[in-house]
Amino acid sequence: MKKIITLLASGMVVASLWAIEPDETVLQYASNYYAYPVERLGAPALTPAPEGYKPFHIEHYGRHGSRWHIGENAYKKPVELMEIAERNGKLTPRGKELLGQLRELRKTSEGRDGELSPLGAIQHRGIGRRMVKNFPEVFADDAYVTGRSSTVVRCILSMDNELQEMAAANPSLRITSDATESEMYRLAGNDTTGMEPGYRRLMSRQGRDASSEFAKKHPVGDSFLDVIFTDRQFALDSIDTSRLGHYLFNIAANAQSLDRSPFPNFAPYDIFTPKELKDRWVNNNVAWFMDYGNSKITGNLKPFYQKALLNNMIESADSAMTAPGHGANLRFGHEVILMPLTVLMELDDFGKEINDLEEVEANWKNYEIFPMGSNIQMIFYRPEGSTDSDDVLVKVLLNEKERRLPVEPVSGPYYRWSDLRKYYTDKLSKWNTTS
Repeated sequence: MKKIITLLASGMVVASLWAIEPDETVLQYASNYYAYPVERLGAPALTPAPEGYKPFHIEHYGRHGSRWHIGENAYKKPVELMEIAERNGKLTPRGKELLGQLRELRKTSEGRDGELSPLGAIQHRGIGRRMVKNFPEVFADDAYVTGRSSTVVRCILSMDNELQEMAAANPSLRITSDATESEMYRLAGNDTTGMEPGYRRLMSRQGRDASSEFAKKHPVGDSFLDVIFTDRQFALDSIDTSRLGHYLFNIAANAQSLDRSPFPNFAPYDIFTPKELKDRWVNNNVAWFMDYGNSKITGNLKPFYQKALLNNMIESADSAMTAPGHGANLRFGHEVILMPLTVLMELDDFGKEINDLEEVEANWKNYEIFPMGSNIQMIFYRPEGSTDSDDVLVKVLLNEKERRLPVEPVSGPYYRWSDLRKYYTDKLSKWNTTS
């Protein structure tokens, strides 16, 4: 069994022990627990703007960075379930070791429910630093930078770290920040205005039912039981092994988010087979698609929950067009907002309609959309000195990678804003919950 122990520059041991060292594919199976890959793999290259065009404005939505698990059961319940086997002498040597690790993790997680981890702060500082480096004209001189956050603390701290990095790059920036309940409907809510409640419930139920049927056809193996218990039948009869497998997988999946931390952190990937890990992701991927993807099964409705957010980004961009200045509007929230926004904006093929759930794995991968620290950046360009909105070009980055948009490009990843704006406003005005 391979164990990895990382050291901080200060010499302090980072207690992040990996039973096996997972490759990037295994890390991706973590779905929404996947740690922002740019910090490990580097940022994608960007295409230069057409000649004469300079960036002047950014509209942004970002998910908070890496965090601890949410809910005390995430760390407490697997201990309680495994203690049933311990009391009956049914743990293997690996099971005894794992239970000890889980107890230590439970102890160190106390009081940290859903908190931003040190890696989460590092991720947002890196995003802010690269944003300034990639688009220096936007952050030059005394540019304005407005940050608005969900009132959840991990989102506020993510915003704070990003803004601090920008201020360090240019102390002359005019930075304001806010986290208020009055903005939560846009930053962390669903806009269901005009959507009949009964129809919404019906579509959600159809999505849940479809996910459940898919899971029945794609059962996840339980060979991990033979690794940690001496008596499989005892475990099946006496322990909720399905819940235990869920908790243990999530602990392994989120261990990457506690990297670079002084906290004891264990990733029990060794108890699962590669097929078990992938099968769990396949089912999770379909469930996330049913929650936020574009499908007739859910009435093509779910992405439109973020119509108020997209409208706000359009309106904010329109306001920026009328001024000769430059700056950025930054928003910080959650993956359950960023994912449907990505689908609504039709970035790359993420807005593609999929009605056969067997096709989801090949066409829609959740970890490409919403890792910890995920973000959408809309960068606006115009000829220097122009305030004519017809001159404006836009490109969109998802997780700092240039993405295709649902209109004809002018050049490479650059699109005429008037074309994209019309496409989005027409789309938002025509949605119909009963079609």
